[in-house]
Amino acid sequence: MEKDCMHPASYWEARADDKVLCRLCPQGCHIADGSPGLCGVRLNQAGELFSLNYGRLAAAAVDPIEKKPLFHFLPGTLAYSVAAVGCNLRCQFCQNFEISQYPRLTGRIAGDSCPPEETVRQAVSSGSRTIAYTYTEPTVFMEYVLDTARLARAQGLRNILVSNGFTAVEVIRTEFSQLIDAANVDLKAFSERFYRELCGARLKPVLDAIEAYLAAGVWIELTTLLIPGENDSDEELRQIARFIKGLDARIPWHVSRYYPRYNYHKAEPTTAAALERARNIGLAEGLEFVYIGNVVGQIGENTICPACGRDVIARKGFSIVAMNMHGSHCAHCGHPVAGCFE
Repeated sequence: MEKDCMHPASYWEARADDKVLCRLCPQGCHIADGSPGLCGVRLNQAGELFSLNYGRLAAAAVDPIEKKPLFHFLPGTLAYSVAAVGCNLRCQFCQNFEISQYPRLTGRIAGDSCPPEETVRQAVSSGSRTIAYTYTEPTVFMEYVLDTARLARAQGLRNILVSNGFTAVEVIRTEFSQLIDAANVDLKAFSERFYRELCGARLKPVLDAIEAYLAAGVWIELTTLLIPGENDSDEELRQIARFIKGLDARIPWHVSRYYPRYNYHKAEPTTAAALERARNIGLAEGLEFVYIGNVVGQIGENTICPACGRDVIARKGFSIVAMNMHGSHCAHCGHPVAGCFE
């Protein structure tokens, strides 16, 4: 493992014999001297923990914010999206495994040097309203997220996450949640079996993280990648929808099409009918906003007023084709629509 460009890590404790306990995520890695944590990007050197991917961007692009997907947070605006390699999960179906699993696959850290100041400068010059920490798992480049987010706020930019939700609640409750304005969190399934066998993780910490973000005032949207035969039964979809409604029926839920990737090839791509079934279950359970993702032109792209049933935002893919809102209210009936619509 490369040891250049090391940056002091946060959220860890020293242990005996130069070991350290990483407290950044629920994996709780006990790391021996000279070894990395499970994520592959946090290294113990002589009893101190360092980030190996700080300021080393594996991806940077300007995206529509709808691509995150965030449909109720500054719709129609641009997000300057950045990522470093690494992830604290091992999802067998990962859609971005080339960069998320790069340290495990190669034993190396890749990425172009880009300090926080430069990322903020690029975001401003691109006309983006937000910086999105995305593509991989922002938890494992947390130090960079925090430093960049502080500078972004000073320049009038908002900060958004696209996360697997496997972040320690104690971390979410720190300054971190005060700097993050919105997040799309993957709720991959509603079974411990799924998380254990297919992700190398646990469900409960993800549910706890979602609740912690809400308690901190972060705008939340949730995404479930629907994998045929794994997490798409009617009962499991009802369980997800009921969990969401128990938090707030206005939380948008995105059910997204799966394509075979990485190490999982047991299922064919999700059918349009299966996605519509999942959406209908969410709506029947009382959720106000359920969207279908990864299928352009599919029913379930538009934001519909929960009061009058008319379109308040019409979309095609990641593009907005009509906006029927007065501020944060439906232009047809005046009903408030949850989200941030500046």
